[in-house]
Amino acid sequence: MADGTPIGRVRGLGSAHHGAHHWLVHRITAISNLLLMAWLLASFLLREDFSHGAVATWLSQPLAAVPMILLVISLFYHARLGLQVLIEDYVHQAGTKFAALAALNLAAIGGGAFAVFSVARLALTGAA
Repeated sequence: MADGTPIGRVRGLGSAHHGAHHWLVHRITAISNLLLMAWLLASFLLREDFSHGAVATWLSQPLAAVPMILLVISLFYHARLGLQVLIEDYVHQAGTKFAALAALNLAAIGGGAFAVFSVARLALTGAA
């Protein structure tokens, strides 16, 4: 028994087979966000001083900078995936959808790059 109607198969209508991958990646980033946010919360609970200099010194250490960069990447990617689904589901005009997705990608990549640069600068140059 074939899937869909004959004309639907000719036109290529049907599943694009990308939904499961998108769903799985969104769940993986959710789990990584949970673990990395637990690390961040535990790190903050162990800190005594929350001044700018103390946090900058803490982030200049590799054992703090690497998980923080991973957290930033995971958070921005997870947010991008979720908002992409929202735009694809609720924006129906092709031009508006394209513009919204382009703006989303620029914001996610730009924000993530700025955050990674900020942490990397602290990690590579020491506390400012």
